[in-house]
Amino acid sequence: MTRRAASADTRETDDGSGAVRRLAPHARRFLARRSGVLVRLALWSLAETGQAFLVGYGVARAVDQGFLAGDTRRGLLWLTVALVAVLLGAPVIRGVFAQLAGLTEPLRDGLVRHTVDRSLGPAAAGGPGGTDRAAVSRLTNQVEIARDSFAGLVLTLRSFVFTAAGALLGLLSLHPSLLVVVLPPLSLGLGLFLVTLRPMAAAQRRALAADEALGDHAARSRAALRDLTACGTGPAAARRGAELIEGAAAAARVLAGWAAVRTAALGVAGHLPVLALLLAVPWLRGRGVTAGALLGAFTYLVQSLLPALHTLMTALGAAGSRLLVVLDRIIGPERPEPRPERTRAAEPERAGGPGSVRAPAATRPEPALAAAPRPAPGASGGAVTARATAAIPGVGDDAPDLGGRPADRARTAAVELRSVTLSYGVRSEPVLDSLDLCVAPGEHLAVVGPSGIGKSTLTRLVAGTLAPSGGEVRVDGREVTGRPPAELASLRVLVPQEAYVFSGTLSDNLTYLRPGASRADLDAAVDALGLWPLVERLGGLDAPVRTAELSHGERQLVALTRAWVSPAPLLLLDEATCHLDPAAEARAEEALARRPGTLLVVAHRLSSAVRADRVLVLDGTDAVCGTHDEVLDRSPLYRDLTGHWQGGPARRR
Repeated sequence: MTRRAASADTRETDDGSGAVRRLAPHARRFLARRSGVLVRLALWSLAETGQAFLVGYGVARAVDQGFLAGDTRRGLLWLTVALVAVLLGAPVIRGVFAQLAGLTEPLRDGLVRHTVDRSLGPAAAGGPGGTDRAAVSRLTNQVEIARDSFAGLVLTLRSFVFTAAGALLGLLSLHPSLLVVVLPPLSLGLGLFLVTLRPMAAAQRRALAADEALGDHAARSRAALRDLTACGTGPAAARRGAELIEGAAAAARVLAGWAAVRTAALGVAGHLPVLALLLAVPWLRGRGVTAGALLGAFTYLVQSLLPALHTLMTALGAAGSRLLVVLDRIIGPERPEPRPERTRAAEPERAGGPGSVRAPAATRPEPALAAAPRPAPGASGGAVTARATAAIPGVGDDAPDLGGRPADRARTAAVELRSVTLSYGVRSEPVLDSLDLCVAPGEHLAVVGPSGIGKSTLTRLVAGTLAPSGGEVRVDGREVTGRPPAELASLRVLVPQEAYVFSGTLSDNLTYLRPGASRADLDAAVDALGLWPLVERLGGLDAPVRTAELSHGERQLVALTRAWVSPAPLLLLDEATCHLDPAAEARAEEALARRPGTLLVVAHRLSSAVRADRVLVLDGTDAVCGTHDEVLDRSPLYRDLTGHWQGGPARRR
C-alpha cells in the first residue's frame, strides 16, 4: 500500500482526534481574527448568567421570606423579580444573534473561497479541470451544513456555559449541600456523553463518505444510461449500486447505534439529578436546607440547568460531529481520485501527428490515426495511416457525382481531420487531442465510446457547428470552419438525438432540406425508412403534423427520412436512432448506408458498429479505427463492449 493510500485509509477510520488536530490551527486563526465579536458575544451572554441566577433565587426567596413567613407581598415581589429576569431574555437573545452573524457569515465565505480555490487550482496550474467530483457537494450542501452546525454549536455552547454558571452559583448561594447531590449524576451523564463523541464522529464520517460514494455512482450511472443499456452492463452497475446502498445503510445503522448511546447519556444527565434531589430531601432537610431552597434547586434544574445540558448534548452529538467531519472534508487534506500512472519516458515521437484521443503517452500504441478508404469486397484493407493525403488512390473511381460535384472531385476524402484538438477552455483537458481521421466517399463509419468521451463533439466539428481549438476539419475537400450555414447545409446533414419536427404538413418536414424533391423521391424515402405506418396514421404526406402527438421514435424517423431526401453528400447521425427499436434502427441505417454518399454514425447500439464498414473507438486513452474484426483485435474496450452486447466474452477473430 502506498503512503498516500495508507494516509487515506487512516483518515477514513479516524476516530476524530486526527480531524481535531488538523482543524485546530484553522480554528485558532479564525477565532483570533474575530476577538472583538467574541468579547461582545460574551458580554451579552453575561446577562443570561444573571437571568438564570435570578429565576431560581427569586423562587427560593419568595417561598422562604414571603409565603412561608406570612409575607405575601414580599413573596409576590420576589416572583416579580424572577418574571422580569425571564422577560429580559428576549433582548439578550436578540443581541446574541446580532453578534452571531459576525462569526457564521465569515466562516461560510471562507469555506466557499477555499472550495472554489481547491477545485479551480489544478486547472489554473495547467492540470486537468473538472476532476473534483465532490466540489459541487462541498460548495452547496456541505458548506451550508458547516455554517448551520457552527451557528447552532456556538449558541448552545454559549448558552450552556453561562446558564450553567448562573444555575450553579444559585445552588451554591442557596446551600452548598445541593451541589453535593446534583453534581455527581450530572457529571456522570455528561462524561458518558463525551465518551461517545469520537466514535460518533467516526460513524458520521463513514456515513458521509458512503453518501458521497453512492451519489457519485448515481451521477455516473445516470450520465451513462444509454451505454449501460446498449452494452448490457446495467446489471453490473445495479449490483455496484446495491453494494453502495448496503454500505450506506450499514453506516447509518452504526450511526444510529451511537445515537442510542447518546440518548442514554442524555437520560442519565437529564433525569438522575432530579431523582437524586428527590431522594435526598430528608438528608438535605436534616442539614438545614429550607423548603424554599429545595424549590429553588428544582427550579434551577428544571428551568435552566437541564434544558441547557439537553441542548448542549444534542448539539454536540449531532451538529458538533457533523461540523467536525464536514470541515475536515472541506479544508482537510485533499483526497485525490486515483489516476493511471503515466510514463513520460515511454511517449513515442509524434512524427506523423498523433491520432489518439486524450491518450496518455504510455498507452499510445501508434503515432497516428486515420481511417483509410473502404476496401473492396473480400479485401482485408483498412490500414491505419499517419495522415491521409488529399487524393486517395484507388477509391472513388465509381463513386456517383453527388449534388453536381465535378467528376475530378470523386477522389477527395469525404471527411478529413488533420491534427484536430478541441478544448472547452484555455487550460481545460482536451476532449479530442491531435486526432487525424480520413473517411472515404461512400464509406459507412460508426463511432463508439463511453458517454462524454467526445463522440458528439466529433460530429459537431465535422458539421462545422463547432470550431476546433487546433487543426483542420475538411468535408469534401473544403474546410468547414467559418463557412456560412447555407454552404454547410449543401455539404452535410447533422441529425441529433433530439429530432426536430415542426408544425406543417409531413411533406413540408420531409422536403425541408430539398424543397424541389418530387413525390416519387418522397415515396422512395418513406418506403426505404419504413415511414408508411406513420404516413397512413396521419392521413397522407399532405396531412398536418402535430409534434406533440408524435412519439420520440416517430420524430426520429421523420428526421432520418428528411436526411435521406437531402442532397447533401454527408450524413451525420448523433445517436439519431436511440428511440427506435433494434429492427427499425437496422432498417434505417441500412437504408441510409445504401443512399449515395457517406454515412457517419455515433452508435447507440453495438449492432450499428457491426453494420458499418469501419469502426472508430474512442475510449479516453486511445483511438482505434478499422473494420469490426480489426478493432476487436486491437481495442480492449471494444472487446468488452462487444462481449457484454453478445452476452458473453468477445472472441478474437
